[in-house]
Amino acid sequence: MNSVATPGKTRSIVRRKGLQPRKTRGQNFLVDANIVRNIVRASGLGPADMVVEIGPGLGALTQELAERAGMVIAVEIDRELLSSLKETLAGITNVKLVEADALKVNFDSLVARYATEDGGRLPTYKVVANLPYYITTPLLMHLLLNRFNISEMILMVQAEVGYRMLAAPGNKEYGALSVVVQYFSQPTRLFKVPPTVFYPRPRVDSLVVKLTLRPYQQIKDLDEDLFFLVVRTAFNQRRKTLLNALAKLDLPKEILAQALQGAGIDPRWRGETLNIAQFAALTTALQRYWERR
Repeated sequence: MNSVATPGKTRSIVRRKGLQPRKTRGQNFLVDANIVRNIVRASGLGPADMVVEIGPGLGALTQELAERAGMVIAVEIDRELLSSLKETLAGITNVKLVEADALKVNFDSLVARYATEDGGRLPTYKVVANLPYYITTPLLMHLLLNRFNISEMILMVQAEVGYRMLAAPGNKEYGALSVVVQYFSQPTRLFKVPPTVFYPRPRVDSLVVKLTLRPYQQIKDLDEDLFFLVVRTAFNQRRKTLLNALAKLDLPKEILAQALQGAGIDPRWRGETLNIAQFAALTTALQRYWERR
């Protein structure tokens, strides 16, 4: 296989196709075959696996994924890149190219088009991607909040975002993204990636992380809509105390104070000090007042 994950090959394709990597779409192409292999190796893919790749670009990851997985569904929004991908991947029969905006894709429905297990059950599948920086957070929200039938995600993201995904309470990077990611998955840091392995080079480091999805609701009977509203509100004004930040919920302060104390939380604490269990306890304490609001 003639890998595109080299600086020379990538530049050659870009020149020959007249491509202009778009900064607005976060188009930074991988040009290091070792990094590609490390990402795919971390995915633990085998011939029985289905994998979705988001933003395949010129196909560096796609080629390696196709070598290991049973089927690769590559979702790309850029038609010019799709044209190049069709040429690069010609003759590889286990890759399906899909032109779509990943933020609008129902990934379960997409996977169901190509494979269904015996008995009509949708198989679990993995997501492997070098995520465009400009849509990383909204795309993560889309993938997690919709509870798609994903078992694991191996994602390369901007290092700053990766640290936020992994951060613990009390850490300056800890925020709403940390809580959402850790509520739905077990995140693991894999390795850091320098700007030098991309063309064109971004100005920041990247981080490869693994998210092992939880196949069940982490906290039984939790009102998840209210939970995530409480989390977002607590962090929207993160320097305020919880009592003051949660005033945006439009509940009387005395009710907020009672709920906080009932959950064993000091009203003077800030959102960045609470773990998932404490946010859940606060949500449960608020729920009866919220329903009567």
